[in-house]
Amino acid sequence: MTEIESPQRNFCFDLHLNSILVTPERCIMTAPLSREIRADDHLSARLGVLATMLDVAGSDPVLAAWSPDWTATQDLSVHRIAPIQQGPIVVDAKTARLGKRVIFVSADLYDGNGITDIPTLQEAIDHRSSARTVPTLAAKGLITFIRIPRTGASGVDSYDPNLWVGKLKKRAADRHNPEFLNERLGIDVIEAEAGIVEIANNPYVANSIGTINGGVQAITVEAAAEALCPHRIAVDLQMHFLSQLKAGPARTRCTLVREATDHSIVEVHLVDTAAGDKLLARALVTLM
Repeated sequence: MTEIESPQRNFCFDLHLNSILVTPERCIMTAPLSREIRADDHLSARLGVLATMLDVAGSDPVLAAWSPDWTATQDLSVHRIAPIQQGPIVVDAKTARLGKRVIFVSADLYDGNGITDIPTLQEAIDHRSSARTVPTLAAKGLITFIRIPRTGASGVDSYDPNLWVGKLKKRAADRHNPEFLNERLGIDVIEAEAGIVEIANNPYVANSIGTINGGVQAITVEAAAEALCPHRIAVDLQMHFLSQLKAGPARTRCTLVREATDHSIVEVHLVDTAAGDKLLARALVTLM
């Protein structure tokens, strides 16, 4: 199978993402479940990593449909069903509705249960009754993308998913990064008991538009909610991206919406501290 190496380098490469655009409307992506991206219970993949993979995998069918234009993420939700414990993490993203200005992408996320080959994973997902080993459904996702001119992005002149349909695309660093995810991204806990964390914008976490990558924002929101509720881990996320970071750093503001015996719900606002606390994103996080 032909392999495609992506020319861009950012934190996604430290997740060692592999994907195949099976058709222009469907992308299957995998990532190894390393200890650095596990939740604090050390059992499952972090919700923010699932959100990141959903964002990246979902964008390929969108960009295939809208080429030569570009896209930006507007809304993202991930709802965990079961922990991903063995790996690899698998995202099966499909175009749900195609419009001229908005595209909705739905996704099933799986624990690959040791299957790393993407064509084998596709066969197991599509023909579960005849597969010897089947991935375990671990989460459901939905993401909304909006159409923008390609001139709004930099360094992506040759980026066209239509060119690699059916080919293995690798987004992988040359070596393993042993840093845990928050340290890797530079998430700074300012006031844990209030759920206040900060993250600076830099080339490692920025997307092609120049703002903080949507997946990184999701991980930051997750970190803030878990700082506020230190004995729980995030299992559900609903996130709305409202504006782009101009300077930064970005800082979280948390409100405990619900505290029950078995779960908590936290509202998180992400603001640009250098732009009068302009609201960048709003999220609801459920923790258990």
